[in-house]
Amino acid sequence: MPGRQEPYYVDYDADFGLSGLTEAFTLSPAPENTGAALGLVTAKLDAYDRECPVGSVDHLSADERSILGYDTSHDDWGYAEELREDVRGLVESPLPDEAIQAVWRAAAGGGWDPAAHGMSARDWLRRIDETCAARPPRKIPGRRPAPSSWWGAWRPAADELSDDVVAEITEIAEIAETRSCRERSAGSLPSPDTLSALEEVAARVHPDLGFRLLLRALKVHSVRIEKARYDRFQALGERFGHPAALIDLGLDIAWPPIDTARRDATWDFGFSHLAGQAHQDWRESREEIRKAAEGDIGQTPGSAAAVLLEDTLRLLRSALPDAAVTALWAGASDRPGSTDGRDWLRLIADVCRERLREAAPAYTPVVAPARTELAGTVLREVRGTAPAMMDKVVSPHWHPVPATDVMDALEHVVTRIDPDLGFRLFLRVLNTLSVPLTQEQYDRYQAIGERFGYGEYHVSDVDHLIEAG
Repeated sequence: MPGRQEPYYVDYDADFGLSGLTEAFTLSPAPENTGAALGLVTAKLDAYDRECPVGSVDHLSADERSILGYDTSHDDWGYAEELREDVRGLVESPLPDEAIQAVWRAAAGGGWDPAAHGMSARDWLRRIDETCAARPPRKIPGRRPAPSSWWGAWRPAADELSDDVVAEITEIAEIAETRSCRERSAGSLPSPDTLSALEEVAARVHPDLGFRLLLRALKVHSVRIEKARYDRFQALGERFGHPAALIDLGLDIAWPPIDTARRDATWDFGFSHLAGQAHQDWRESREEIRKAAEGDIGQTPGSAAAVLLEDTLRLLRSALPDAAVTALWAGASDRPGSTDGRDWLRLIADVCRERLREAAPAYTPVVAPARTELAGTVLREVRGTAPAMMDKVVSPHWHPVPATDVMDALEHVVTRIDPDLGFRLFLRVLNTLSVPLTQEQYDRYQAIGERFGYGEYHVSDVDHLIEAG
């Protein structure tokens, strides 16, 4: 079955299989002959082989690898096998050769036409398959390949997704039918015949392959996609197990204007999200802030920076003492002693403005009025955890910060700055201090998150704190 196989060695977040190969053809000069075209296939496989293994164990001795269960193993399911899976699906399908040819041309951008070199589409795919088959699996250090039980447990069957993929293609085809030949030739939409062939791939070969080739055709034709369709594409990609970048990269999306009140993020966002990115090797630097400010997957470019800037400006312009700012960051990030109050906030604001100048130069940063209607509700939840916080300390063995200092700062944020920001930071503090929760508390947090418009997985970040029984 086409698709990513986990766990294996490479955190491969680009396009893959036949759709990934067609991308290589769109990015390269048109091959002059069949040998040069097959050279692009080999180059694509070589590029995959150069990817770094996840959690490389090169630094371990042979004995250490053996003790931990690591070895130098064959990558038994890599790019070549995913490509062969796609290719065999088309070659062995009942689709007419003309349909396969149309799909190849649309996805590869027309730069390499097998028919112009005396080959049918199936003959060309067979040559690709032979090139992959002749390539030995790469040997890399890592765990021996093993079936992924978690992937197989939730991955949907093909027939559960086929109708959804076909419906998207059909809707685009209906739009294409209303366009003139001149509009289509200008590159606005693939032809109706091509879209019909893509429907056949999704329905009769595999919906995942049809979906990826549809995306590739839309990217090649520079088709502008409205936000609602983009959201459906991302939802389909998630069900297939694809990284968000596979859908995003190269897709022309008609983004709405930046709106910090709109909650597009599935997980945490803003200042609380930045705090959640801190880890043992994290350094409070421009580079680390920049990574968070560029986290616009699924959102209008610049949105992550705009929301982070708004949170930061709320804190900067408040009466919260510098010591309380430092305590607040320590409690939310578990990184005490490494920032200095408002200087840290000014650095964050500076990086966010830099990002916005690049991604959304027309955007004017604003700080919207705080949503105070939930201040009392959030404050009750913060104070309700006070008994569990009395003796806790953030990072007790390294620049300890009493939890009571953190909670005092949180109360100030909730009551005098912004209950939304206060609640998001509260959730982070619960994680940092491993505060046990009851199911009833968690259910109330979920309800508050829904009223604030949080994404699907935002509050669930603390569900592991619920005590059994």
